[in-house]
Amino acid sequence: MASIQDNDTWSGRFSEPVAELVKRYTASVDFDRKLALFDIRGSLAHAQMLAARAIISDADLADIRRGLTTIEAEILSGEFIWSLDLEDVHLNIEKRLTTLVGDAGKRLHTGRSRNDQVATDVRLYLRSAIDDLLILIRALQSAFLDLAENHTDTIMPGFTHLQVAQPISFAHHLMAYYEMLKRDAERLQDARRRVNRLPLGAAALAGTSYPIDREMVAGLLDFDGVCENSLDAVSDRDFAIEFTACAALIMTHLSRCSEELILWMSPMVGFIDIADRFCTGSSIMPQKKNPDVPELVRGKTGRVNGHLVALLTLMKGQPLAYNKDNQEDKEPLFDTVDTLSQTLRIYADMITGIKVKPEAMRRAALQGYATATDLADYLVKKGLPFRDAHEAVALAVRFAEQRGVDLSDISLAELKSFSVLIEDDIYQVLSLEGSLASRNHIGGTAPNQVKAAIARARLFLAQQPD
Repeated sequence: MASIQDNDTWSGRFSEPVAELVKRYTASVDFDRKLALFDIRGSLAHAQMLAARAIISDADLADIRRGLTTIEAEILSGEFIWSLDLEDVHLNIEKRLTTLVGDAGKRLHTGRSRNDQVATDVRLYLRSAIDDLLILIRALQSAFLDLAENHTDTIMPGFTHLQVAQPISFAHHLMAYYEMLKRDAERLQDARRRVNRLPLGAAALAGTSYPIDREMVAGLLDFDGVCENSLDAVSDRDFAIEFTACAALIMTHLSRCSEELILWMSPMVGFIDIADRFCTGSSIMPQKKNPDVPELVRGKTGRVNGHLVALLTLMKGQPLAYNKDNQEDKEPLFDTVDTLSQTLRIYADMITGIKVKPEAMRRAALQGYATATDLADYLVKKGLPFRDAHEAVALAVRFAEQRGVDLSDISLAELKSFSVLIEDDIYQVLSLEGSLASRNHIGGTAPNQVKAAIARARLFLAQQPD
């Protein structure tokens, strides 16, 4: 037989206690205790507003503050005792508050519901998480900039279809990831504006009959404003979905980078080496050095993508307003924040530990006729229509392939057989350095343009708020 539950918040309505299995199935305290300090902050603001509106007394406010301060200290020290019988973080804190300060603790919940309370707590939590993540993104961007700054003149092959396409600088390649992260930060900043609206005051779904001051609470909690429809305020989880979508994109960008690091580290490519502290060995093959961290980033990207799908699926069939389904929003949201935070931290450290092998990159850039487009551009500048230039260069590449040489190894007389417009200045065009230098415009791979891009990026990051 089920035992009588400690939670008597609504027990007067029921003729029998909640079964132990149901209690365990519906409880969220094991994971939503992560919201505890945000719950206390929200409750303090709510109590201050209730006192300001004479809904509770100043003495009650003083008792509530004293009790919540004690509870906060207990939580931070690990002394707080969490009870499954009390179901969630909110009831655990309220029960402890009532034990500490008596009736004043019972008055704290006046004018609010757990529906608007939890929505407020989650927004406070997520706002704080976004602020921390923005700092971590900037740290990773700085790591990319530091590595790029040392390799503006390091030449590597650029790829399309994973085939050698054109020579680029390694720094230019790294700066592509800086730009991805810049967009990621912009998306998080934009999402933060929609996170930063106050649901408290919506109560269960229809608002409250008490003369509350929602704008006051918003100001105390540093919200930009209030949610203006009470039904939407308690049932909205768009902000959590939007954040998780942003997180999935960040992880996708890091997964793409990880795939490249894994390929570049392979002995068959040998462009880079990743520091030992980010790798492991094999249990039976002593020569192995496995790039475990980038491989796990690839794997954890699927995990975060799954959380996004879970949240979308969670919301797709819910009628207004609040439903118990929404309890399931927290675990995927919390895990997304934790996974992304850990990934960004370790990634910044890993980038600083990369050893670049310029000679291997240069050798690879000399394969696959990476300067063929430069030869075509040369002929166009001499007056040949592009399609004719394209055909002439294709024939030259076939000629070089048959002889197993690079375009730059073909004699001038042989090159002239493909176009009489070719002169002896062609060898500067066909060099790797000449190819890079010719892309001399904003966004191009010319070393001076890459250096300017790095300088602009450093200035931009220095102007970002802490």
